[in-house]
Amino acid sequence: MHWTEAVRRLRRDRVPGVLVTITDVRGHAPREAGAKLVVSPDATWGSVGGGNLEETAIARARAMLSEDATMPEGLEVALSDKARTEHGRQCCGGDVTLLLEPLAVVPAVAIFGVGHVGLELARILARHDLELHLVDSRRDQLDTDRLAVLDDSVAGIHVHHAPVPEVELGGVPAGSHVLILTHDHAEDFALCDAALRCAHLGSVGLIGSTAKWTRFRQGLRVEGHEEAVIDRIVSPIGQAAEGEAVVAGKEPAVIALSVATSLLSRLATEQVRR
Repeated sequence: MHWTEAVRRLRRDRVPGVLVTITDVRGHAPREAGAKLVVSPDATWGSVGGGNLEETAIARARAMLSEDATMPEGLEVALSDKARTEHGRQCCGGDVTLLLEPLAVVPAVAIFGVGHVGLELARILARHDLELHLVDSRRDQLDTDRLAVLDDSVAGIHVHHAPVPEVELGGVPAGSHVLILTHDHAEDFALCDAALRCAHLGSVGLIGSTAKWTRFRQGLRVEGHEEAVIDRIVSPIGQAAEGEAVVAGKEPAVIALSVATSLLSRLATEQVRR
């Protein structure tokens, strides 16, 4: 498998890795500058030259993975019969400089409801390095022309047309942050109920007023959810700790900005904790 496909697969499967690149060669070496190797916790793809050189790179890459390293590292390896090695001698006579770059598991966000607010929210989140899942029961809301504003996204975009959207909750990646903002309160409620039955999700947020959330909370009690479980849902979304909207206003773009600001702040906090 080509190293570029390996990187895509790791990202898709939400597995961390390290990209190893030869950045400089002095003297003789088995591979030239630019050669690449992708290392995951239990597999490798590509090659930087085999032997002690490659085994040393793999060992350091896996140590970085176990340390949850986030910053790139440089590594110099001497290919000499006089150099101390752990994985066998390489007597090419050169020196190789490697760059080891962590490939982190990026956050995943699932927006249920791609109406006016949902699309504006997607436009903001699409500018960030994450996996963005867009789910709607209405096919026209996911029309290619309508979503063309996301064509230059940094994020990976995954579009799901789902007549019964709560079914899609089981398929979003583990740890996904779920934002519920559909056109139908009944659909919103079904999603809230289903989300509370999913153990693999991250945060769950619901758009709407305090009055809406009061009705939903009572309904979720009737469905058998305990208070501590119901408290997993944040509603209304887009508010600061003191209960006011992060950005005041009722226009779709303003609401989306408020919700995105709250979510991105949460994601940044989680990254620091890791």
